[in-house]
Amino acid sequence: MRKVFVRVFFLFYLGTWATTARSDIVISRVDRRIDLTSHFVRVLSTLKVENAGRNVVSEILLAIPNMQAKNLANLKAFYNEGKGKGSAINLPVSEVYPEGMPHELTFHTLSLTEGLEKGKSLSVNVLTIFTHSLQPFPEEISQADAQLVVYQDSAYYLSPYVVKSQSLNVLLPGGRVESYTKHPSGKLVDSEIKYGPYEKLPPFSYSAIVIHFENNNPFVVAQELVREIEISHWGSIQVTEHYNLAHKGATNKGGFSRLDYQSRSYMGGRSSLRQLIARLPPRAHSIYYRDDIGNISTSHLWGDSRKTQLEIEPRFPIFGGWRTSFTIGYGLPLQDFLFISEGNRFLNITFGCPMDEVVIDNLIVKVVLPEGSKEVSVLVPFHTKQWHETKYSHLDLIGRPVIVLKKTNVVPEHNTYFQVHYKFNNLSLHREPLLLISGFFFLFVACIAYMHADLSISKFSASYIAKLQWDEVQATVQRIQNVIKRCLSAHEKLETSLQDLSRTGDFQSCKATRKLADGLFKELSKELKPLLCFLQSSPQAAQILPKLDAGKESGK
Repeated sequence: MRKVFVRVFFLFYLGTWATTARSDIVISRVDRRIDLTSHFVRVLSTLKVENAGRNVVSEILLAIPNMQAKNLANLKAFYNEGKGKGSAINLPVSEVYPEGMPHELTFHTLSLTEGLEKGKSLSVNVLTIFTHSLQPFPEEISQADAQLVVYQDSAYYLSPYVVKSQSLNVLLPGGRVESYTKHPSGKLVDSEIKYGPYEKLPPFSYSAIVIHFENNNPFVVAQELVREIEISHWGSIQVTEHYNLAHKGATNKGGFSRLDYQSRSYMGGRSSLRQLIARLPPRAHSIYYRDDIGNISTSHLWGDSRKTQLEIEPRFPIFGGWRTSFTIGYGLPLQDFLFISEGNRFLNITFGCPMDEVVIDNLIVKVVLPEGSKEVSVLVPFHTKQWHETKYSHLDLIGRPVIVLKKTNVVPEHNTYFQVHYKFNNLSLHREPLLLISGFFFLFVACIAYMHADLSISKFSASYIAKLQWDEVQATVQRIQNVIKRCLSAHEKLETSLQDLSRTGDFQSCKATRKLADGLFKELSKELKPLLCFLQSSPQAAQILPKLDAGKESGK
């Protein structure tokens, strides 16, 4: 009842303004077509405008109710040059706030490139795209139910001008139609509802219609999409897209049956999201698709010289009210998107999402330029919020400039090209290789210096002197051990000679061996005496001196 009261009040309020509307322009005919086959609402209105006044007309006002204007994603106006279809020429569109007009309406003005003279007419096409305009009803369904939605609009074209004749066609996606507002001239033919023609309607005429129909398209909404486009002058552009998706259709109630989902298609969730198709630029390479868990292998990729198509499937089907998040990344050849003109470089790449069936509530596009880029400017064919950031990566000194573009309520029609202009000195291109080479050079120099430098403590410290004395004691002990080993070797030879004497009776040979052994013992004794004197005088050898005396006695 509240919605009906608001609608009646709205109609009454517009009726009070009908007599004060502008009368210099008359719309002789309006043909309106509303496409409801997806979860976008696309309205194409063909207006035949006549100048019934005395002065040249340079602007045409368009009126949209505020309840619809809040969901307006795109508004485009154009006309065909010459007879027949010809080439389409876009008209500038801007939002205005004219005086004396109802505040319940949002107004846009179309600027005519050539003024419309008295008695002349012009055919203008106006395309409006709305999001979040189809409301699920009921709001909760089970897995086997079809998704029903409600759409509200006016059977009359809402305009501040007199409309002589008009008609309306509403295209539905097929399936059943629960109900629709009956008009004397309204009828349902196959999957299309036709209203009109209506003749001689005053300004601000409004007649509400409500259509309740079946629409099993998944209402895929990216609550946030962050696209990072990083430029490398070494030959590639890296694009990374972070998606946070939600299904905004009728909420799924009850349990989920994997068996019904896979084996019985009529009970498997007709409105669920099963797959997404991303149309990437040609020659895209190094493509990956992953979520928080890791890489997702349920994807297919194919392409040719004109496009690259990536078909991806989430880890689980997305029903109404469910959410998922994932990341897509790929590389692009630099020469296909970066160009040089008059000393300036400019990037020419698409702005929006590569998936046609996704509505984006918040789109953030970050363009990361090489370090050293200057005089950066952006050219976008529609309004966006812009600001600058700085990103630090490997071997960066001052950081890389980042251009951030943000736009809300984004539809596939926003996936057009935009340009980023900047200046870059080619000498800056060699900064990172020089830093890398210099780093390795200084590393090797440091290693060489370390190997040849004396890093010990001061040579005059007590600990350093004690260490030298201990090293000298160890060397002396080693020499003493060598002397003892030579003595033991001489004893073994002498003992062997005595054994040979008892066996052979060769007295001369034994005598000669004894003579040699005595001479060696005298030499070793002379050599051992200063070594023992040193150890006896050294305080570092106090603990090991008794062991050496025992070894000397055993040598004797």
